[in-house]
Amino acid sequence: MVIQNKDAVAEVPLALVSNPYLDELTAGLRARPIPWEGYQRATLITQTELNYIKAVEKKTGEDLSRVVDNEGPVYADLFVSLLQKLVRVDTIQSILILIDDLLLDHEERATYFLDLAKKDPSLPYAPLLKCLRSEDDFVPLKASKILTTILCASPKPSTEAAEELFRWTTAQLQSNNPAVVDLAVQVLESVLRQRAVRPIYWNSPHAMDALVKILKTEAPTPQMQYQVIYCFWILTFDTEIAQELNRRYDVIPPLVEIAKSAIKEKVIRVIISTLRNLVEKAPEANLAAMAAVKLLTFTENLSTRKWSDGEILEDVNYLKAELEENFQTLTTFEVYQAELLSGRLIWSPPHQSDLFWTKNWRELKKENYALLRILARLLSTASDPVVLSVAANDIGQYVKRDPSSKKFLQELGVKQRIMELMSHPDQDVRYNSVNASWSLIGGSGRV
Repeated sequence: MVIQNKDAVAEVPLALVSNPYLDELTAGLRARPIPWEGYQRATLITQTELNYIKAVEKKTGEDLSRVVDNEGPVYADLFVSLLQKLVRVDTIQSILILIDDLLLDHEERATYFLDLAKKDPSLPYAPLLKCLRSEDDFVPLKASKILTTILCASPKPSTEAAEELFRWTTAQLQSNNPAVVDLAVQVLESVLRQRAVRPIYWNSPHAMDALVKILKTEAPTPQMQYQVIYCFWILTFDTEIAQELNRRYDVIPPLVEIAKSAIKEKVIRVIISTLRNLVEKAPEANLAAMAAVKLLTFTENLSTRKWSDGEILEDVNYLKAELEENFQTLTTFEVYQAELLSGRLIWSPPHQSDLFWTKNWRELKKENYALLRILARLLSTASDPVVLSVAANDIGQYVKRDPSSKKFLQELGVKQRIMELMSHPDQDVRYNSVNASWSLIGGSGRV
């Protein structure tokens, strides 16, 4: 899976949906009889359509291939037509099973469905997208799998279909059913292979938030970690996304933390490949954040390990070389800013350096005190004693050099929060809060 150059993304293996939960639902519904003859008697379907259905009903694998290989376009037209004109849920379920059986292990048959657009531009997507909106438990899941196969096979994926599918996956990522979440992520893994749909997903409301949330707050399994990060990896072949991904979602720190504790080699592999993309596509946007989490040290450690996949070492060494070369050009403030933006403050050298603060304190005033506001927010929201200690220290360092900011900080609630932290259970938090209070109330000494 390791990528050697920007064009090699085309070599990503096709990973279509394979979900035991959906398979179990399918098996439970497959044997149920559908009154096709009754539909024919009610003139809802023709005798010819009935004959075609009976020829494939209950058939799978080679038995199905012998029937449909010569008449694939006919069956695609038939099944989509049935979705359009029949409404009973159990019938829709059965039609979707028939379509999925036709496509299973034969993704090339998706062309039969794509060719329907020649007679009706809304096909094949409109009836399947309608299924996504069904309140039935099974219908949207099966439709999403079929849509995935068709979108992946399309030389020019439908924007409208991708948009609606991504709205659906975003909702499913928030499901309480892990199997449904797994299916939604698999859909994304597959569909995002299509270059044209990546910006659509990136700009889909709340889509990235839902995906990132799984990684940061849901305590995912190693397999789910891999699948979500695989989506990040594919997305970061897009330069605009590589430029914005960490700035918007702060993914570099959790990616590195996951890699440090990962047992599964494939999890480390996909993380290193993602980080490589971020360096290749958008170094200026990502190198400082990588410096802030000590990524160079970690890659040095990784380069000494033995890997079953030799390409991992190649990626690690590439990443290490790029970091060694580029870290030299980073200013101390760029690294400080990246650390601050990550929210993971540690006692790195700038925090207690008078030279650093004398040189850089004005940077915290820029863009309407953007960085100072982040410090204030961390004081209010962080629970880690180290983060609280460092944030209190930095507030004190800043105010000593800009006494005129005291009123502004008081309006942000910083003074009140510092007073509260002076009785914090952690000794370092108390110490740094007391020192910050001296700056805020006009004193000049340190405890």
